[in-house]
Amino acid sequence: METPSYEGIPLEHALSELKNIKSIEAILSVEYERNNNADVNTMSGEALLNVSEDKLNLRLYYLGFLAGEVNEEGGIIKSKPKLDKNKSTILIDGIKNSFFWWNIKDYTLQEKGDLYELKNPFRKLLISKKTLLPIQQTIELNDGEELKIFYDAPNKTDSNESAATNNKKSDSNQLSIVSSQNNSPPATHHSSLSLWYNSRMKIEFKNYIVKIKVKSYSVVR
Repeated sequence: METPSYEGIPLEHALSELKNIKSIEAILSVEYERNNNADVNTMSGEALLNVSEDKLNLRLYYLGFLAGEVNEEGGIIKSKPKLDKNKSTILIDGIKNSFFWWNIKDYTLQEKGDLYELKNPFRKLLISKKTLLPIQQTIELNDGEELKIFYDAPNKTDSNESAATNNKKSDSNQLSIVSSQNNSPPATHHSSLSLWYNSRMKIEFKNYIVKIKVKSYSVVR
């Protein structure tokens, strides 16, 4: 399996490039677990995500039908059905920070073996020196609880625009109900440059776990 190799490239240069990304669009496979003592409740489905640093729109589908939608902008959350605090934290804070991991601010940088550690009073990010992709992230919330994010399976966007178009058509066939119910016009100015990203993520908060597989990934600069 091909993996990125950016050894010797300054981390700050990579972060500067990533900060040019305005928004991310992705089709996801999502598995949601809630551990309640001896019982484990699991739900799974597809999701259509459009996220930026200050906005999030997440549409969740089950068996091809719209099962829920979450919108967040400037801290204001609207959702159907209504989310409790725990679900809101893991779906909004967890997903936004897992995709826009490079938005960490006012951090100190330390080298720890083959990793970089970026840290501020509320957030710690471990980045591989070889791939310049995150391995793990920990976020301390206002109530002292921790939100943990784990990353795996680096993948690369296609640098060929026609190939990217074909991939999107394939994804549309797999998730046709999403396309038919998404009335928003397609985003413009998608980057045609190859970009590495983690295609698998796991978000943990209290007794909740969300496992994400990224099936399609594109950015707007």
